[in-house]
Parts: sequence; structure tokens; C-alpha cells
Amino acid sequence: MKEALIVAIVFGSFVLIPAVIGGTIVISIKLLRGGATRKDQAEDSKIIQEIYQGLGRMEERVETLETILLDRDKRDRHHENL
Repeated sequence: MKEALIVAIVFGSFVLIPAVIGGTIVISIKLLRGGATRKDQAEDSKIIQEIYQGLGRMEERVETLETILLDRDKRDRHHENL
């Protein structure tokens, strides 16, 4: 069970940390320039949607890895009890 949590944290951080840093940089640049145009806002919305979709796919992968690890752990415990 601990392994699944560790995997979830590691893979989640691979996606979240760059997304947060990138978003912060983009917003900082926009503020320094003096605001965003409609074109910039549309592009930002598209990027945010892509990040959101990527996070959804990453969540599915982490859940799959958790299932694999939990199944493996159950199988190993079963074999130890025999």
C-alpha cells in the first residue's frame, strides 16, 4: 500500500510542479506586459485545457499503477500464507 502512495505522489508531482511553475511564469509575464489580449486569453485557455486533460490521463495511469501494485501485494501475501 505504501508503494502505491509513493508512486502516486511521485508521478503526480512530475505533472503538477512543472504546471504550477509554468503557469506562474506565464501569469507573471502577462502582468509585466500590461495585461492580456483576447488572443492571449484564448491561447491561455487552450493551454489550461491541455494541462487539465493531461492531468486526467496522469490520474488514470496512477490509478492503474496503484491497482497493479495492490494486486501484486495481495498475490505475494497469499503465496506467503501457503
